[in-house]
Amino acid sequence: MKILVLGAGGIGGLFGGRLAQAGADITFVVREKRKAQLADQGLRIESPYGDATLHVNAKLQSELEPVYDLVLLTCKAYDLPAAIETIRPAMSVETAVLPLLNGLAHIELLNNEFGARNVIPGSARIQLTLTPDGVVKQLNDWQTITFGEQDGASSARVAALKALFDKTPIEAKVSANIMRELWMKLVHLSTVAGMTCLMRANLGEIIRTPDGSALLKNFLQLNADIAAHAGYKPDDAFMRNYHELFSQRDSLYEASMARDLEKGGPVESEQILGFMLRKCREAGLPDTLHAVAYTHIKAYEERRAAGRLRVSQG
Repeated sequence: MKILVLGAGGIGGLFGGRLAQAGADITFVVREKRKAQLADQGLRIESPYGDATLHVNAKLQSELEPVYDLVLLTCKAYDLPAAIETIRPAMSVETAVLPLLNGLAHIELLNNEFGARNVIPGSARIQLTLTPDGVVKQLNDWQTITFGEQDGASSARVAALKALFDKTPIEAKVSANIMRELWMKLVHLSTVAGMTCLMRANLGEIIRTPDGSALLKNFLQLNADIAAHAGYKPDDAFMRNYHELFSQRDSLYEASMARDLEKGGPVESEQILGFMLRKCREAGLPDTLHAVAYTHIKAYEERRAAGRLRVSQG
């Protein structure tokens, strides 16, 4: 299986790097600056599961040919249109795309571009950052990828990809109901992103306040109710897991959106918080928390566009 990975940053760098380390046929499509950095320094990974410096195959978009079996699409949701154009030269009629994007709207767009048969929805549970000097740094010990065919059927390509991941430290799961998996991730992500952005704090800092834990759990329940209205009710085990997480006073966990916000970068406002606000209203549920979280992030975008941000240096 020949795999093309879009970018060599956080998720792309870690997942693609581990696959390459295990002997898979991996190519990264990157920009010129990153290509030069990889050629000079290698792909550098810092992780609880082992640090690595890897010599990897990296190409520019102009060097791509339609010879790949699968494209691992790792980008921010707001960059999807540009990402589609980047990978287009690599796509043949048989090339599958596995997107690891936040939210759900990207699935329909990719289906329209490449055909639903060629889109394998996926989800990643991992916390990563790309440091200013180009190191892919894993921030906790979560590292799970879940994927599956849209119709729930078994397929040779899904089995082959899982077999490759099974040679790495990454936990790979094949789902017969991947859309449910994406909804469950969105319930989690919209809760954590909404609250850590709104409070400008990680979970532990929020939980140590008098009402922080209760507020997190209330927001989680609202998001679970939204998912249930869409036909994907979270089960009791899911809810218990996040109730435990939202009681951990020493947790350092925060959404990547919160880190992007504090750095003054672009954020996935529409794909996560805007989407859930719309779904909340469609379900006829109380929307105050969603409206506050969404308006907060949109006000940040207004301030960012005007060049009047006060960016955290911490």
